Amino acid sequence: MSGGIGPTGYDISLPKEQEVEHKEEQDHQSLKNNLNKPITTKRKAGFLSFRQLNCLAVVIVLSASGMVSPEDFAFVVFSIIYMYFISKVAFPSLHPSREQLVFNPQNKLLRLYVFIGAIIGLYAPIAYILEGIFEGDKEGIKAAAPHVFLLASQVFMEGVAFSDRFSTPIRAFVPVFYNSRRIFTIVDWLRSEIYKINEEHSGSERRIYVGRALAVANMAFWCFNLFGFLLPVYLPKVFKLYYSFHKLKD
Repeated sequence: MSGGIGPTGYDISLPKEQEVEHKEEQDHQSLKNNLNKPITTKRKAGFLSFRQLNCLAVVIVLSASGMVSPEDFAFVVFSIIYMYFISKVAFPSLHPSREQLVFNPQNKLLRLYVFIGAIIGLYAPIAYILEGIFEGDKEGIKAAAPHVFLLASQVFMEGVAFSDRFSTPIRAFVPVFYNSRRIFTIVDWLRSEIYKINEEHSGSERRIYVGRALAVANMAFWCFNLFGFLLPVYLPKVFKLYYSFHKLKD
């Protein structure tokens, strides 16, 4: 659940054209002179955060419960292997101290967007699964579990990718890769909620409507996240920052 809306260093401009050119020239020379200086950016490279540990616990519990298919588990394993592979072959970390953040993490709109995503995609489905255990809604639990498992795995992997070992494109790879996969699990979840009327182990009528609303909300939010934000907004900014620094370093 990464990304957001906010200004970057490249959005700051001066009113006069000559001042802009002079500032760009100074920035270019300053970056060249500081390539060999110690790391100054704050990047996570040590212990896991509390949120990552919680998501890891969710992944382990769902895996041990048997509600996760071998295909989804294999997807997570493959994402780890492939992330390390492309980090060495295609997008190596150029210089951790000079790789900029794409968006300001203190941006209020960004924080609100991530919070809404956490509520819709993680907390509400977990509550739905727990409530389904008491109501005996085996079908609803089985349908919602893959999405929760993959989203918890995504949050954990985003924390792993946000370290000085990985470049900015690798950190963008994780949400795009997982978001694309989760859309298919949400489609299966929505289909299951629609066709489980009068079926055995489907829970109460109220729960059926709650499950449908939750599945629709997740479909709408994560489709927008992928097709309205990650692909057209987030990725272009990531590649612009990465290759701009690559040219500057050369």
